[in-house]
Amino acid sequence: MTFNPEIHHRRSIRLQGHDYSQNGAYFVTVCVNKKLELLGNIENGEMILNDAGMMVSNLWQKMPEKFDGVFIDEFCIMPNHFHGILVIDNSIKQGANMVSPLQNEIENITNVGVEPCFNPIQGLPRFISWFKRISTNKYIRGVNENGWEPFYRKLWLRNYYERVIRNESDFEETRQYISSNPANWEGSM
Repeated sequence: MTFNPEIHHRRSIRLQGHDYSQNGAYFVTVCVNKKLELLGNIENGEMILNDAGMMVSNLWQKMPEKFDGVFIDEFCIMPNHFHGILVIDNSIKQGANMVSPLQNEIENITNVGVEPCFNPIQGLPRFISWFKRISTNKYIRGVNENGWEPFYRKLWLRNYYERVIRNESDFEETRQYISSNPANWEGSM
């Protein structure tokens, strides 16, 4: 069947009119394709990351090194998806002596050789695209070199879920949801 724009169109799931490069906190969920449990297991309500899960965790934490003004808050890797809060603060530039309002809550991330990106056209879709592309490449390397379980056609689902965090109570509720996700996993299965 050939492409017909009258019937073959994808509707955006993004908030209409929202600038995803502006300052703010975003709750993000990225899912493994086909719901394959490739990132570890839940045991007694705790997530036990395998090597692939550790790679995903480490790469997610490197995002502040790659992009100016990006900070990682609460996040949780699950067997077939992960949740995280990503904070964009455009007043922060690499090398500047400015401190983000959330700086005290963000863990120190050691520089492991990720070259910073200084492109001024940044935003949540670009950050997630970078993360998915690099993690897929690293996962393929893990399959080839370390015998990780292969995935079907692509590692991640095409899209991702995001929600703009609107206020402090929403921020705290989202943090709580993320931190309690492993304990709630077995009850939802």
